[in-house]
Amino acid sequence: MRVRDWDDILSDVASDATDPDGWRAVAGSRREGLGEDLYFGHPNVGVYHLKTYAKNPRDLRGVGARVARKVDGELDPLLPDEKSEGRFAVRSPPEDEEAAEDVATRLRETLKVHAEAPTDPDHLFEDVMEAIDAPAFGPMDYRFDGRPDELDELSDTFDEAEELLSSELDDLIDEDDVDRGFH
Repeated sequence: MRVRDWDDILSDVASDATDPDGWRAVAGSRREGLGEDLYFGHPNVGVYHLKTYAKNPRDLRGVGARVARKVDGELDPLLPDEKSEGRFAVRSPPEDEEAAEDVATRLRETLKVHAEAPTDPDHLFEDVMEAIDAPAFGPMDYRFDGRPDELDELSDTFDEAEELLSSELDDLIDEDDVDRGFH
């Protein structure tokens, strides 16, 4: 297992040509300490674990690693299915002005179609993700101020990765002095 910057992992996912709507994620507060845990996976790519924290409102920092090469029968029930209420997506910004205009045109047309016909939220989400060319999106179980049970089960399943990533994140937090208050 190779520990990397969280942003590098998301960049790899964003550049992957895998089926974009096959991803699923579960996230919430860390068990101990500052920050959040995020597991996300795809049957053909594997499972990633990210640990992040906000150094300040504009600077998210963190570490992560690929913890499994595939989503097997043991991991599948720990990731949400289509019935989950939450959604997530990974998206890189357009490369230039022309690409941005192209994405904006596709998005405008997609929203126009959905505004003129009956639609359900899941179809709107999927069509918007396809219009903006999101490389990864899908259902997500997320708790802003807690931890889904599946997050604890994933942490227990990958206990060595949990320990290593927690240590690496705690080192980042110490280096940034974000665990101290203001006087």
